[in-house]
Amino acid sequence: MKGSKQIRWAALSAWTLAVVVLTAAPRVHASDSGKDERTCNIAVLAYSKGRATESCDLRAIKAVAHSGVVFEQNQMGIASVLGIAGGRDAKGALKWFQDAARRGYAPAQVNLAAMYSNGWGTDRNYGATLYWLRKAADQNYAPAYYDLGRLYLKGSGVRRDYEEALRLFRKAAEGGDTWAETNVGYMYDQGLGVAQDRTEAATWYRKAAGEGNALAQNNLADLYLKGEGVAQSDASAFQWFQKAAEQGQTGACIKLGYMYANGRGTVRDFQVAYTWTLAGVEAGDERGRDYLAGLESQLSPSQLAHAREQARKLNVGAHASTASMAFLQ
Repeated sequence: MKGSKQIRWAALSAWTLAVVVLTAAPRVHASDSGKDERTCNIAVLAYSKGRATESCDLRAIKAVAHSGVVFEQNQMGIASVLGIAGGRDAKGALKWFQDAARRGYAPAQVNLAAMYSNGWGTDRNYGATLYWLRKAADQNYAPAYYDLGRLYLKGSGVRRDYEEALRLFRKAAEGGDTWAETNVGYMYDQGLGVAQDRTEAATWYRKAAGEGNALAQNNLADLYLKGEGVAQSDASAFQWFQKAAEQGQTGACIKLGYMYANGRGTVRDFQVAYTWTLAGVEAGDERGRDYLAGLESQLSPSQLAHAREQARKLNVGAHASTASMAFLQ
């Protein structure tokens, strides 16, 4: 398994429908009477093959949502689009997000923009997407700046403008959005809307990577592997690829396989190399497929069977889908 292709990229696909893990926590809203009105989050502890575990009674959430509490209206939108309430209902989700968005709730405004951007429960409408993202951005809501930046980076519904994308990513990064921090790094990395500066790219990747962003961890690892913008270090590259791979970042899984196969930053181990590479491929990343045949030739039938079983247990596909989209609470 030789060769080391560049695998750095920007975060562009945050609106792909997938599983999302939400944190359960009680919230307290002050009612008109001055008494506390306790509500709760929807926590998806397990969601596979149509099954979900909920942290609180959806009927109670729905009742509070009908009373006009925007947090719970947004929760019902999430429950509807993900099928937690018994089957996906994109049109129902759209209505819940609209109700909360019209009352000025920024997370719902961004979620509603996602619905229009993807055409879920409605026709695709980039005008509406931009409208609701700008409404949320007017409240200095960092995820709205990030999503606007993605639209300008891709040229989706707007004319592609790298300088504007960078400005928006910076605004989101100022609000602590790690995806935006990663994309600021990517803009410097590739010289998009700014002079190429991989030292600056590494600074931004490192910031987001330290906060747990798997894509930033992957991109930083690749810089260390090639010695671009940082002192070359196989040990650091291995460390960051491993962190990203353990979160289901498929490119990092394949690169971690490369590191094991070539003994870079770790002891050479073809069986573990095959496990990580296969895990990335089975999660849908075809870039590792060409490496599998060469690794298979290094393994006995029993080693191959064990490596395949370990790849299955890693369940990278579930991690990758969880990370691919997060409806905002």
